[in-house]
Amino acid sequence: MHYVTAGESHGPCLTAIVSGVPAGLSVSETQINADLKRRQSGYGRGGRQDIESDVVSVVSGVRFGVTLGSPVTLQVANRDWANWSERMAAFGEAPEDLQREVTPRPGHADLVGALKNNTDDCRNVLERASARETAARVAAAGIAREFLAAVGVEVFSYVTRIGTAAFVEDDPMVAAPDYKPLDIEMSEVRCPDPEASEHMCRMIDVARVQGESLGGEFRVVATGLVPGLGDFDSGRNRLSSRLGAALFSIPAIKGVEIGRGFATAGMQGSAVHDPITQSKRRGFSRASNNAGGLEGGMTTGMPLIVTAAMKPIPTLQSPLGTVNIDTMEPVSASTERSDVCAVPAAAVVAESEVAFVLADAYLRKFGSDNMADILSSLESYRKRLRTQSR
Repeated sequence: MHYVTAGESHGPCLTAIVSGVPAGLSVSETQINADLKRRQSGYGRGGRQDIESDVVSVVSGVRFGVTLGSPVTLQVANRDWANWSERMAAFGEAPEDLQREVTPRPGHADLVGALKNNTDDCRNVLERASARETAARVAAAGIAREFLAAVGVEVFSYVTRIGTAAFVEDDPMVAAPDYKPLDIEMSEVRCPDPEASEHMCRMIDVARVQGESLGGEFRVVATGLVPGLGDFDSGRNRLSSRLGAALFSIPAIKGVEIGRGFATAGMQGSAVHDPITQSKRRGFSRASNNAGGLEGGMTTGMPLIVTAAMKPIPTLQSPLGTVNIDTMEPVSASTERSDVCAVPAAAVVAESEVAFVLADAYLRKFGSDNMADILSSLESYRKRLRTQSR
């Protein structure tokens, strides 16, 4: 299962096409729209969210709420297009009073993209490089999430840090799978701890007054996974490789770790690796989950726990210095309408990326034609594992 997206931040709409979708999968517009709303929410979001109210339109691949086995096309309209239709028109002459974007922002794709594509207008780059594109990803991931739910897998996320305000957990590898999604969503910053949530909100308030932006960290957790998803035969087939690539594809993500990640570099092997256990009830399992649910590029059957770090958004209301690419004179960078902090939203996007990787891993292992055959193959696999564990 894969997706491709198209569309600009201020174009008519964002489009996603999901291929490799099995037939017979029930799909809910309501659930997709709920995820789109979660992506738009979060303390610290900017004025664009006051304009947009993202709603999905499914235009192919689904009939009466069930997938046909053909590519699924989803669209999310941009309400702000009404204010940009002349400046972003696909055809015709550019307006005489068109203001080109010539003051690239440090930390954004503006300058490097303009150099790469030989354009004197950074808007030709920033429209697509904008994180607005992730709305299409979240819509597309609604298909992957429905599939994972059908095979018993839940994916959720929570924020652990915004700026220096952190949610300190005694042992996140133990605690993470037990957080309740409702508690997470009740927080304005999608953090399950009320005290930490309050500190994060206060830090965002200060940054807003200062004209600053903030990054942070979040975790994505997947439960209900069977062991053996992914592969060990080559680097690119390892599930860890696919997860890393998917998460780094999200704008502003600068670090990813699986399980205890970087902390394991300073630990002895006996304290890192998870002892193997076996029982008639659970079969093969692990006494701990320092590996975060992956060994040798494959799932262990333990919860998958991935942490990602997001840098501060590059658009600042108190902008840094840059160079005008017309005059080559030093100036202040442009100030697009933007967020102070989008870490809670980025965590929802990360859920979507993880969901796609896991859905694709299930389809690679258990077939991809239709849900009846996939579920039958999955049950046969589970039965074999139960038999081997006795």
